Amino acid sequence: MMDVMLTDGERERYARHLSLPGFGEEAQMRLRRGSVLVIGAGGLGSPVLLYLAAAGVGRIGIVDGDCVDMSNLQRQVIHTMADVGQPKVLSAANKIQALNPHVSVETHDMYLTADNASGIMDSYDFVIDATDSLDIKFMVDDICHRMGKPYNHGAIGGYEGQTMTVLPGTARYRDLFPDGADGVEHAPVTGPLGVVPGILGTIQAAEAVKFLSGVGELLTDHLLRFDAQTMAFHTIRLR
Repeated sequence: MMDVMLTDGERERYARHLSLPGFGEEAQMRLRRGSVLVIGAGGLGSPVLLYLAAAGVGRIGIVDGDCVDMSNLQRQVIHTMADVGQPKVLSAANKIQALNPHVSVETHDMYLTADNASGIMDSYDFVIDATDSLDIKFMVDDICHRMGKPYNHGAIGGYEGQTMTVLPGTARYRDLFPDGADGVEHAPVTGPLGVVPGILGTIQAAEAVKFLSGVGELLTDHLLRFDAQTMAFHTIRLR
């Protein structure tokens, strides 16, 4: 990981990145030197993890204390029938290594809590919230804010999804809902449509890749929302 240049094998693997205008070898090296912590290895975490690994992010951490269940397979595409009953972090790590053995994977087979979050997050450059718990989302926002840790928020429900990227000094998730989970309208839990976390998780992965590579504009001070029924995407500017 400390090599000063890409190997011939890496140049072949990432050839399509290297051919992109404004990307090139230095951006790919920044991905190789970068690290991302993904909180949740379920519906959102599945595409996030696969695309981060495929992109060549050097170190990927996975936090999840759950095991693979049959009902997960409708949307959690990093897992298969053979993984049912296994810890999600182990199942996900195996797929990442099979996809890109050059990536270093760190597994945290536990649920994120207020007691362990700071210690787990500390060594990563970027954090992705791929959880399905409002309480955890606000906790991640608060701890990243306190630590000055860049992160991406993502949430889905039914046919819809939303995401934003938070850097120190930009609008944060709690700015939208100052009262925390109590200020969020609670609708009955339905779905989601299986492809919805795929759409959103891919966008979350793109934000991490842009942050690490330094290529492109991030979703800071903006909330991106979409509805898969109509394929309508809206970007809301935040103050």
